[in-house]
Amino acid sequence: MSRPGDNLTEPVSVSVLHALTLDEKISLLEGVESWTTGSVERLGITPLYLTDGPHGVRKVRRNSGAFGLTDIEPASSFPTAASIANSWDPQNAWLAGAAIGRESVALGVDVLLAPGVNIKRNPLCGRNFEYYSEDPLVSGVFGAAFVEGVQSQGVAASVKHLAANSNENYRFSGDSIVDDRALREIYLRAFERIVKDARPATVMCAYNAINGTYCSDNRDLLTSVLRDEWGFDGLVMTDWGATHDRVAGVLAGCDLDMPGEVSHNRRVVKEAVLNGTLPESVLDTSVQRVLALMEWCADSGRQPTPVGPSADPTVLATQLAADGAVLLTNDGVLPLDPEAGRIAVIGEMFESMRFQGAGSSLVNPPAVVSPQAAFDARGITYRYARGYRALSHDRDSDLEREALAIATDADTVLFFGGLTDLEECEGFDRTTMALGESQTALLEALLEAGSRVVLVLFAGAPVELPMVDRLAAVLDMYLPGMQGGEATAALLFGERSPSGKLTETWTRTAAQASSAAEYDSGRTARYYESIYVGYRFHDKAGTVLAFPFGHGLTYTEFTYTDVRTTTSDGTVAVEVDIANTGDFDAAEIVQIYVRNAPSAVFKADKELRAFAKLM
Repeated sequence: MSRPGDNLTEPVSVSVLHALTLDEKISLLEGVESWTTGSVERLGITPLYLTDGPHGVRKVRRNSGAFGLTDIEPASSFPTAASIANSWDPQNAWLAGAAIGRESVALGVDVLLAPGVNIKRNPLCGRNFEYYSEDPLVSGVFGAAFVEGVQSQGVAASVKHLAANSNENYRFSGDSIVDDRALREIYLRAFERIVKDARPATVMCAYNAINGTYCSDNRDLLTSVLRDEWGFDGLVMTDWGATHDRVAGVLAGCDLDMPGEVSHNRRVVKEAVLNGTLPESVLDTSVQRVLALMEWCADSGRQPTPVGPSADPTVLATQLAADGAVLLTNDGVLPLDPEAGRIAVIGEMFESMRFQGAGSSLVNPPAVVSPQAAFDARGITYRYARGYRALSHDRDSDLEREALAIATDADTVLFFGGLTDLEECEGFDRTTMALGESQTALLEALLEAGSRVVLVLFAGAPVELPMVDRLAAVLDMYLPGMQGGEATAALLFGERSPSGKLTETWTRTAAQASSAAEYDSGRTARYYESIYVGYRFHDKAGTVLAFPFGHGLTYTEFTYTDVRTTTSDGTVAVEVDIANTGDFDAAEIVQIYVRNAPSAVFKADKELRAFAKLM
């Protein structure tokens, strides 16, 4: 499918451009009522509708200028990007994108503000659940697949947030001080791959500054790199409220100001055109990009094409949730035989699973299947105790006594826990990697009492697990979307083998992160660690980790034999024979890392260069 930039020289947008007054041109370069672009009725220019959607369509019911975080239309809630990336299967990102694109069409949405492909620089970033990985290859491959899926349905994608947006605290005023190598090798590489491979219709710039210049004003970023080097010819928009200097923004190549309706911005743009500091030809180029996007959305066909399980969003959501789950540890207790022993289930998240992140990615699904509902549908026999109050860190002695009592005569205790929206959310960063005291204290009490505990986690990012060596198993569902409970039950009882692997490093504590010394220390974020982000740092430092990048267990075993390489025309091909030698069908993820030759230039010990998933 073509993208808006392909139409920039077509006569329709050009002829319309010449018919516009200066005021009308300026009005088309800003949003209206939070979610739409401007319009010019006399010329038949109708507005586009833009809305959030990394994990589902978040369309407000009343488009009256409010952001409407809760009053939103029903739409499918798919696993978050962090979960989908753990599948190491880019086709899952494509299927999710296509399904969300199809629902966008049904809801009258033209531009989906997704995917988020920022690098997970630190485990405490409150928005890490919305991003794919600490590795730019993984982020780029999954981001490109998602964009292609969305745009296959005739909906424009908006890749965000360009760039070096690695924390939520200070995000509106922060300045990321990044050296050129780190910027190119880590923080821009995923965007580059997506622009070149997936041809996104739009790109969204971040709130923060980079090396002293705000992204919305940054000509080096938005023109020299994005357009001149990478060949992007679509539309650049601001994040909502990310405009710093509107005239500088237009000169830099930032076309659309969202959410708009700022009279000062309109006035200074008009004054700049009239006094010659902003050439009208530069303004016209941005207007033409807006018109081209409108033409593309109108001409895209809007003919949904369901593919495979994506035809049924509940089936797809279940598949994605199961594929993205990571079995972190297992002493053999999993999979459970529902007939083999007494099961005690403890934890409020069994009945009220946390299935999505908080903030602008919040979706209103028509129904949510909790683990409790999935257990009951299977006729599983268990005893249940709430154990803790999820939205309170204060311990409840009555709930704890009840939980310890039902665990006394259980063969296996399933503890359902994780992070809440109060701990992990867009807009602020976490202050600790620890689970809430009400959960950790109860876990410790159960283990001290001799219970065999399986921990089932619902969290969008790593957590501290000081008791991990005493747990029988840890199944991390991340944030699995509306069918998360069904996927959880299928994995626990061996209907499916977990096959996900981590696309981020799990340190034992937040203090072990390479950026820990200065992370969130102020509005100036100094990226002292340079290219040493995630495993690139830990490999060099020899960090003793909780779980490394790429880790994940299954219910079966694989053997690798006969690794061989061939080189042709400068391309190295790697082949290996893999056999499933266990008793369960499962997928294996093959990861290829490359080590650089010795050099005077500092390099990572090794870097991921290719991966493949096979059944």
